Amino acid sequence: MTLQNRSYTSGHFELQIDGHTSSAYLKSIDGGHWKGTPINEAVGPDNVRVNHRGILAVEPFTMELGLAGAGDILRWIQASWNKKYTRRNGVVRHADFDLKSMYEHEFFEALITETTFPKLDGASKEAAYLKLKIHPERVATYAPQGRQIISGKITPKQKMWVPSAFRLNIDGVRGIEYTNQIEAFTIKQDVTTHYVGEDRYPSIEPNKIEFPTISGTIALDKAGDLLKWWEEYTSRKAKTDKALEKSGSIEFLSTDRKSTKFSIDLYFMNLKSLSIVASTANSDQIKRVKFELTVHEMKLDTMSGLE
Repeated sequence: MTLQNRSYTSGHFELQIDGHTSSAYLKSIDGGHWKGTPINEAVGPDNVRVNHRGILAVEPFTMELGLAGAGDILRWIQASWNKKYTRRNGVVRHADFDLKSMYEHEFFEALITETTFPKLDGASKEAAYLKLKIHPERVATYAPQGRQIISGKITPKQKMWVPSAFRLNIDGVRGIEYTNQIEAFTIKQDVTTHYVGEDRYPSIEPNKIEFPTISGTIALDKAGDLLKWWEEYTSRKAKTDKALEKSGSIEFLSTDRKSTKFSIDLYFMNLKSLSIVASTANSDQIKRVKFELTVHEMKLDTMSGLE
């Protein structure tokens, strides 16, 4: 007997936020389900314990997005970093082989809690993906009444972004634009969970933002000003840390490197560490300097006209 029914493929899904389908390529999505905390109690004088339902909480969604077409997502991130928090509603649609929606996963009052930018590498030829965690207050899952067709098209614009197209700038540090690698970094938005009265479903409120250390490498012959900055920082006659702080930016460029699509502005930076990357005898690899930068504040500049 031939089997006519096929299981749904895990590769057909789409993300819609505030009624608009994201034009960014959605590589993966996970999470966003209720998780309960059972209450364990003793009953009477016997050595018996029972479990019953306690509070509920929603685990965050984790998703990977292509940077091209992610303009609205980037503006949401921008507002979060500027402490102008906005809550979004949306839905994830899971479809069958014919791209017809078979299962829908709605979320409400979501905040961005983590933003991870990919490793930037001048030699990379892979696509770049932005990793997000969004934390909703409530979710709902159901099989839709109508079988809506999801978007299955991938436009050329979704392939425009590569992690090799970037530039690091630091005020007064010449040559830093030749940085060949910047490690992946994550900005975290802490949230506080509130349970009110008898309500089993908590509300969440934004809290502090944690900006990460930026780690990168640069060829030794281009690191003259960087080494000088480090010498000033470690000298016995060094100025105060405040006096040595600098500003800068990480620019995300178009594939032809002729324009800046968006940038992350870096404020109150200082060097955390600086070292020579391990050397190997008879190796023809370029000798490089590894550096770590502490950053007090970041702001996302989405530029004008970003889709």
